[in-house]
Amino acid sequence: MGRSALTFPFPQVCDGEVTTYRDRVDAGRKLGQALRHLRGQDVVVLGLPRGGVPVAAEVARELDAPLDVIVVCKVGVPGQPELAMGAVGEDGAAVVNTGVVRVTKVAQEDLSAAQAHARAEIQRRVRALRGDRRRVELTGRTAVVVDDGIATGSTARVACRVARSLGASRVVLAAPVGAPDAVRGLADVADAVVCPLRPRDFRAVGRFYADFRATGEDEVTAVLDRAALSDAPTAGTRPVRPAAPAAPATTTPCCPAPGDPAGGRGRSPQRW
Repeated sequence: MGRSALTFPFPQVCDGEVTTYRDRVDAGRKLGQALRHLRGQDVVVLGLPRGGVPVAAEVARELDAPLDVIVVCKVGVPGQPELAMGAVGEDGAAVVNTGVVRVTKVAQEDLSAAQAHARAEIQRRVRALRGDRRRVELTGRTAVVVDDGIATGSTARVACRVARSLGASRVVLAAPVGAPDAVRGLADVADAVVCPLRPRDFRAVGRFYADFRATGEDEVTAVLDRAALSDAPTAGTRPVRPAAPAAPATTTPCCPAPGDPAGGRGRSPQRW
């Protein structure tokens, strides 16, 4: 398939202090510049809810491309919801981090229960985020999967698989910042990985944003509504199909594990 990681004229792997993005909008604009080579192609930009959607909206604007969400949800270790042991996505896609499962000694039945919980959350989020909007058709097109950062890569991995299972002929994964090892490890599921900032001392995505406040579902819905009303989707517009009935997934925002009502993100060091 000829997959490769793209390079840019500024350092991707860096040491010491790094310049942070002001917020997700600023990060999206800069990421969009790094993706300008895709402008004019038959591209669909897919934001990972929730934090990846404001970033993706700016990328879609830069590329003059349609915007949609691709919903996936991380599966947290019971009692440690921020520690990901896998993820589930739309269309039945799933991945398991066997290393985390082994170290935390999570039993198969507990893993299955957590996955079922995540799938139920996916269905809720798809209804909340897409509403009556139709899913943008991906068949034969380039899907640009966008998140606000890559920590372990599990969520991004599922999202890429989902995009391909929905018919995308090419998948490009893009994020403003990511852990170097995680970014390199995603080359087997994406045709290209675009990540301008890959600091060796990564720790957490939130370190590289001046404003990394949580993105609410209402904000995501508003972004999608604005995109649907804009003229941006005129590039390569195609007929769209209705969203699958109750089967999609969620993103970077993690879903709480069973029994954990908080399940938040913020600046937690354990993040996808």
